[in-house]
Amino acid sequence: MQADPTASHFVDGSYHEDKDGAAIEVLYPATGKPIARVYEATDAVIEAALAAAARAQSDWAALRPVERGRILTRAAQIIRDRAEELARLETLDTGKPISETRVADWPSGADALEYFGGLAATITGETIPLGGDWAYTMRVPHGVAIGIGAWNYPAQIACWKAAPALACGNTMVFKPSEVTPLGALKLAEILTEAGAPPGVFNVVQGAGRVGAQLIGDGRVRKVSLTGSVPTGRRVYQAAAEGIRHVTMELGGKSPLIVFADADLDAAVGAAMLGNFYSAGQVCSNGTRVFVEASVKEDFLGRLAKRTASIHLGDPLDEATTMGPLISAAQHDKVMGYIAKGQAEGARLVAGGKAGTGWFVQPTIFADVTDTMTVAQEEIFGPVMCVLDFDDEAEVIARANATQFGLAAGVFTKDLARAHRVAGLLQAGTTWINTYNLTPVEMPFGGTKASGVGRENGRAALEHWTEVKTVYVGQGGVDAPW
Repeated sequence: MQADPTASHFVDGSYHEDKDGAAIEVLYPATGKPIARVYEATDAVIEAALAAAARAQSDWAALRPVERGRILTRAAQIIRDRAEELARLETLDTGKPISETRVADWPSGADALEYFGGLAATITGETIPLGGDWAYTMRVPHGVAIGIGAWNYPAQIACWKAAPALACGNTMVFKPSEVTPLGALKLAEILTEAGAPPGVFNVVQGAGRVGAQLIGDGRVRKVSLTGSVPTGRRVYQAAAEGIRHVTMELGGKSPLIVFADADLDAAVGAAMLGNFYSAGQVCSNGTRVFVEASVKEDFLGRLAKRTASIHLGDPLDEATTMGPLISAAQHDKVMGYIAKGQAEGARLVAGGKAGTGWFVQPTIFADVTDTMTVAQEEIFGPVMCVLDFDDEAEVIARANATQFGLAAGVFTKDLARAHRVAGLLQAGTTWINTYNLTPVEMPFGGTKASGVGRENGRAALEHWTEVKTVYVGQGGVDAPW
C-alpha cells in the first residue's frame, strides 16, 4: 500500500523535490508501516517558496475579486469530482475510517473554497461623510501569509486557511504537519489546475525548524496556526517579533452540559460525537461531560450500551466506525492518561484498553472530579470524562474553571435556560442541543488559551485583511500659519 506524492513540495506552481532535506517517513496509522516518504524543506526550498509567494502577491491582489473567487469555486468542484480518491488519501494519511473522510474532511474543505469564492467579490469598505470632506475605507490583503496545519484534519485545515486567505488577495506558504503531509500537496495541485497562478499557494514540508523559518521571514505579514497551546505560545512569540498578524486555533477541554430535562438519547449521541469521532482527536471535543446528578446513571447506561456498538478496525473497511490514533506517541500518551484516571479514582465505565497497534478502545470515566488530571488536561484521544452537578450556577462556574475556551455544549428543553447558559459559558463556540457541527458559514475559534481570531464565516475576512483609510479633502487647507 503506497501513497507516494509526485514530490515533497509544491512551489511556484509545480511540484518540487530536494532530497538534501531529512527524510520524513509517512506511516499508515492502522499498521504503523510506511506508505510514503517526503523530505524536509531545505533553506533553498523555503526561500523559493517565500520568494514565489512574494512575487505573485501583487498581481494576485490586483485581480478582480470575482476572478479570484471563480478559481476557488472551480477548485471546490474539482475536489467534489475526485471525492473518492481524496477520501482514500485522507484515510491513509490520518487513519480515519473511510466512512468519515468521505463526508467530513475534503467535503468541508470544498465547502470553504466555495463559500469564500462566493464572498470574494463582496469584500468592500465604507464611505464616511465629514461635511464638505469625506473619507473611505478599503479592505486590503496583508500580503504573504504562512499557514501551519495540524495532523487531525490536514486537508480541511489547509482549505480553511487557503480559502479566505486567497479570496482576500493574500498568497500563502503552507506547512502541513510532518505527520500528515500528503493532503496539502493535493490541494496545491488542485488550486493550480483551477487556475491559481504560480506562487499563490505553496506547500513545504517539515517540522518546527521549517515553521520557525517561515514565521520569522521579513516578507511574511500574517501567520495562521492550528495546533496545541504550547505550539501556539511559541508561534505567537515568534510572530510578535515582526509585529505580524496572527490567527490561532488551539486546544480545548470543552464542557458539554446535560440538564435533567434534556433529550438523553440526543445528549448521548452528542457526547459520543464529541469524544469518539476521529478517535477523539478533535480540538473542540466536549471531553468534560457534566450530567445533572438525578439522570447521571440513566445517561451512563445509555452511553455504555451505544458505545459498545462502535467498531474498531481497518479504516478502509466501510464497516469500521473508529480508527486508530495518529501515532505511537499519541497512543502512549492517551494510554498514560487512562492509567492516570484510574489511579486518581475515576470509575471506568467502558473501554480503557489498548487494541492492536495504535488503536485505543472508546473509554468512559464516571465519577470524575474537577481536580483530576483527566478533567484538567487535553487528552486528544477517545476518552470521555463524566462529571456530576446539582444546579445551574454551579455547573457554569465549574465549566468555566479552565484555561481553555474553545467550545461548549448545552442540552436542555428549556430554551430560556439554554440561551442563558450559552451566554455565560466562556467559549468561542457554544452548541445548543447538538455538538461539533462547524459549517463554513459560521465563525469558529477560541477564547482564553484556546486561541485568537476566527476562521470561517464573514468574520474570517476581518482576519485576512487590513482596513486602509483614505481622507478626501475637497476644500482649502486651514493652517494656523
